[in-house]
Amino acid sequence: MLAMQPLLRRLTEIVTRWRGLLGLAHNRYRPELHYMRGPGPKWHAKHSA
Repeated sequence: MLAMQPLLRRLTEIVTRWRGLLGLAHNRYRPELHYMRGPGPKWHAKHSA
């Protein structure tokens, strides 16, 4: 039973890190969806001359 303790400790560490990665991947905040993608119609109307 003592020989399995390092293995169990390592598996616990792997599972903990894996859950952390899954938590980051599941983050719903995506700032790229809120960035402007270019000038809008008012800018084009003002600068088209």
